[in-house]
Amino acid sequence: MNDYPSFDAAGATLTMLPERALLWRERAMLVLADVHFGKAAAFRAGGIPVPHGTTRDNLELIDALVQRHAARHVVFLGDFLHARAGRAAATLQALAQWRSRNAGLSLTLVRGNHDRHAGDPPAELAMHLVDEPWRVGPLAFCHHPQTVAGAFAIVGHLHPVYRLAAAGDTLRLPCFVVDGSWAMLPAFGAFTGGYRVQAEPGQRIFLAADDCVLPLPG
Repeated sequence: MNDYPSFDAAGATLTMLPERALLWRERAMLVLADVHFGKAAAFRAGGIPVPHGTTRDNLELIDALVQRHAARHVVFLGDFLHARAGRAAATLQALAQWRSRNAGLSLTLVRGNHDRHAGDPPAELAMHLVDEPWRVGPLAFCHHPQTVAGAFAIVGHLHPVYRLAAAGDTLRLPCFVVDGSWAMLPAFGAFTGGYRVQAEPGQRIFLAADDCVLPLPG
């Protein structure tokens, strides 16, 4: 198994994965932020031609991560479904079929802003639905960036990316941002965009690039 970088979160060791996910190995837990299932379908419903297959791609990647890391619990940090317009029959059917293949997997959704508009996932997905902050041991799982008294916060929402520039070329990569009392995950979804970030004092940035996670120098 590749030796991906980890950080200490109030005593919990969390590993950053290049697939833009976080692994809490002690709890066999995968943490994903901002999947936005149905976003492409919502765009197509609005008359904007975008590619098909993003839901399938995201689900296949979750399957691969669950198998590779022997995960028993997947936590979604908000924005599971993108919008009511994204609740297309094909999207919901793909989710239901995926759930039937993973009936023994625990799923928790920490509701985010898009979840309030899209509505809760269908009951047949058998997800544990909670509001932020959802505390487990020393951690507080949240959608929106925030600090939580007495806990280390794991957050999403902003879809952070970092812009690299060299010799006239530029590249934007999804990134993890780790602070003293919280860590922010990049968006997991394959069709989500990103918000450019810079490291503030006391923060570390880790770039998710292909098959590795790279700490930003300095």
